[in-house]
Amino acid sequence: MSTSRPLIRPLVASDHAAWHQLWTAYLEFYETTLPEKVYESTFARLLGDDPQDFSCLVAEHNGTLIGLTHFLFHRHAWKLENVCYLQDLYANPEVRGTGVGRQLIEAVYDAADAKGAPNVYWMTQDSNAHARKLYDRVGKLTPFLKYQRP
Repeated sequence: MSTSRPLIRPLVASDHAAWHQLWTAYLEFYETTLPEKVYESTFARLLGDDPQDFSCLVAEHNGTLIGLTHFLFHRHAWKLENVCYLQDLYANPEVRGTGVGRQLIEAVYDAADAKGAPNVYWMTQDSNAHARKLYDRVGKLTPFLKYQRP
């Protein structure tokens, strides 16, 4: 990638094929596959106007999507304001380390600020050392562990 910074912008309908490819690569990183109907539902929700649905920002460089982030706002019992959950963050391997991930996270921070949500949080695998180098610079590691229903 050249030294020019990518454009961070909202997802649009014409991004479908490129978004599909990026999200597939993200899911493969986490050794996950999903049925096509989940892809279609997720894409429709990302473009919808329901405030309970996710939003998506993409990183575009020279007309090509090179990264994405999915995030949503939700209520929190300990706060008056909504909080922001950054669920998915992905940058193509060839652009990692160039600042794309940081730009996407900072764009989510900006979106949270615009919505009056002072807290943005996310999770990653303990073994995701490369991403954690970035996360340690732009976030604060908490002591919480995730549990889920078996």
